[in-house]
Amino acid sequence: MSDVRVTPWQEGDSPDPPSELLAGMRGRRPNGELIGIDRVLLRSFPLATGWNGLLGRVRAEFDLPLEYRELIMLRVAALNRADFEWGVHYPAYLLAGGSEEKAEALKERRANSVLFNEEEHALIALTDQSTQQVEVATDVIEKLKQMFGEAQTVEAAMGSSAPSSPSRSGWAPCSSAAGR
Repeated sequence: MSDVRVTPWQEGDSPDPPSELLAGMRGRRPNGELIGIDRVLLRSFPLATGWNGLLGRVRAEFDLPLEYRELIMLRVAALNRADFEWGVHYPAYLLAGGSEEKAEALKERRANSVLFNEEEHALIALTDQSTQQVEVATDVIEKLKQMFGEAQTVEAAMGSSAPSSPSRSGWAPCSSAAGR
């Protein structure tokens, strides 16, 4: 981790997190290994509990296809220069069916690549607007609703706003990425 502004929780720190919280967080991670954001969140057990539940659902229970959810999260990571988020979501995006070429294109200031299909362009527009200017234009939402329906549009909107929180907070493990 680089530029961490809050001392991450470590095994042996007091107080111990609730065992069910620690088990839940480890259950969401490959090989049960906590990552930097987990360790920072463990400084507040209520926050860690809520975050783990929310992001667990965003990543595992939404109907919006996983490839699209991970595309959104990669775009947020690129826009916010959040290396820690990129490192988590890049392999997940590839495993979900995304390509290295598309991932690289998401790093561009304006991700208007011909690599992206119509749905991906709409999701990128949503992500760009919600991440950079907070308010999303009505036409973007209406287009998403036509493509995905209301439930998946809500999921896409939440998927684009949730990962911005740690990278904007000032306490998250983050660093500026060269070229992003």
